[in-house]
Amino acid sequence: MNDRLSTLRGKREAALSGGGQKRIDAQHAKGKLTARERLAILLDEASFQELGALATHQTTDFGMASQRFPGDGVITGFGKIQGRRVAVYAQDFTVLGGSFSEVQSNKISRILDLAIEAGIPMIGLNDSGGARVQEGVRSLAAYGEVFVRNVKASGVIPQISLILGPCAGGAVYSPALTDVTIMVDGTSNMFLTGPDIIKTVTGEDVSAEELGGAAVHNSLSGVAQVTATSDQHALSIAKELLSYLPQNNAEDPPALEPYDPADRMEEALNTIVPDDDGLAYDMRDVLALVLDHDSVFELHKDYAGNALVGFGRLDGQSVGFIANQPLVMSGCLDINASDKIARHITLCDQFNIPLITFVDCPGYLPGVEQEYNGVIRHGAKIIYAYCQATVPKISLVTRKAYGGSYVALSSRQMNNDVAFAWPSAQIAVMGAEGAARLLNRRAIMAADDPKAEEARFIADYKEKFFNPYQAADVGQIDEVIEPRETRARLVRSLEVLRTKVTHSIPKKHGLFPV
Repeated sequence: MNDRLSTLRGKREAALSGGGQKRIDAQHAKGKLTARERLAILLDEASFQELGALATHQTTDFGMASQRFPGDGVITGFGKIQGRRVAVYAQDFTVLGGSFSEVQSNKISRILDLAIEAGIPMIGLNDSGGARVQEGVRSLAAYGEVFVRNVKASGVIPQISLILGPCAGGAVYSPALTDVTIMVDGTSNMFLTGPDIIKTVTGEDVSAEELGGAAVHNSLSGVAQVTATSDQHALSIAKELLSYLPQNNAEDPPALEPYDPADRMEEALNTIVPDDDGLAYDMRDVLALVLDHDSVFELHKDYAGNALVGFGRLDGQSVGFIANQPLVMSGCLDINASDKIARHITLCDQFNIPLITFVDCPGYLPGVEQEYNGVIRHGAKIIYAYCQATVPKISLVTRKAYGGSYVALSSRQMNNDVAFAWPSAQIAVMGAEGAARLLNRRAIMAADDPKAEEARFIADYKEKFFNPYQAADVGQIDEVIEPRETRARLVRSLEVLRTKVTHSIPKKHGLFPV
C-alpha cells in the first residue's frame, strides 16, 4: 500500500508542477501567472476540488510518447467564489503550450456538463497556443464537443471567459459563445488566423497585438466586453462581475444588504441636462447619481461609446442598464450601438436581471455607409430583444427621444412596464428644425424673411411637441417626474415588479435578426 500511495503522491506532485520550473519562469517573465496561481487568486482558499488531474493523452506520433504530463495542459474542477459554488477550467501554458487536445476537450466538456446539471456558473481561463497539431483532426473535432456544451449552457448558467494569453483558431469560438469575455491588455490575443498566415495569404504585415489584442477586441470588433491590466486585475473583475449574476436562470441575482438610502434625493440631477439642446452632458454622471454608490459595472466601455450598458444596483438589488451617451455622436444609435444594446438586453433577460433604460437619443445615425451595412437589420435587434425580454423593464426619457429610436428604446409598445420622463424630455417624431421645414416648406419659401419665418415655426414646434406632457396625455409616459426623485421612483417600481410573471406563446424559437 505504501508503494501505491507513493506512486499516487508522485503523480499528484507532477500535476502540480505543470511543465516544470523552467517553463514556469518563462511564464512569469511574460508578466503572466501560471494556471494554478490564477485559480488560487480566483477561488476561495482551500475550496478547489480538482477533477481529471491525472488524465494524459495517448498520442504516440510526432514524438508525443515522451511528452505526457498529468492533466494534459488544463486544470478543471469546482471551487467557491465568495462562498458561491462555481465550475472552472484553466489552461496551463507551461504544459505543451496549453495546446488544445482530445483530453482537454473531454475534461472541459465534463466540467461543463456537471456545471449545467448542478446549476452553477462556469469560468474559463484561456491560455493556449491553439489546437494540438500532432493530434490532427481529433483536436479539431474536440473543439466541437466544447462548442455544443457552450450553446447548451447558454441562458442556463453564467459563462465567463478570461483570455489570459494567446487564443487562436477554433479556440476563439468558445469564448465568443459565452456571456462575457475579459482580456488582458498586452498579454492576451484572439484571432482566427495568425499574423504569419495573414502575411502569406494577403501580404498584410501585422503583429499579434495589432491583429487581436485586447484594445482591438474591446474597441473595434466588440468581441470582448472588458479590458484588464493584468492577470490579477482580470481575476478581480471576474469576481466582481459574478456578484451581479445569479447561479442559474432559475434563481434571482444575488442581493446585497442595502447600504444606500432608497429615497436618496439628488439635487444635482435637476440641473444636469443643459437648457441648450446643443450642449451635451455625461450620462455616466446620471448613472452614478441614480444607482447605488459605487455599484456601476460597465461592459463594452470602449466599444460603441454612443451607448452605455452594464450592471448596477438599486437598493442592493442587481439591475442592468441601457443608456444613450450624449457626449458621443449626441447619443445616436448606429450599427455597433444596436448590437451592443441588443446583446445586453438578452444577457440580462436570460438571468432575470431587471432592465432600466435611460433615453436621450436623436435617432439613428444617417448615412449611406450605415444603410449599406444593414442598420435596419441591426436596429431591429434592439426591438426584438426588448419585445422578447420578460424581466421588469423601466424606461426614463431624460431629453431627446425622436422617431424610431423612441419606439425602439423600451417604449410602452416594446412591452415596457413603467415609463418615466423628466420635464426636459422631448418626445417627437423628429427634430424641430427638420419638422418645421417639412411641415411649412411653402410658407417659409414664400415669406419675406424665410429665416425669421423658419425660426418662428421651429419655436412653435418646440412649444407644442418638445415636452413630455403630450406623451403623458395619451398614456405613452406613465409619469413626468422631478429628476432629483428618480432613484426613489425606480426603487419603488422595481419593488412592485420583482414578482412579475409573463406568459409566452409556445414556440421553438423566433428568428433573431442576425
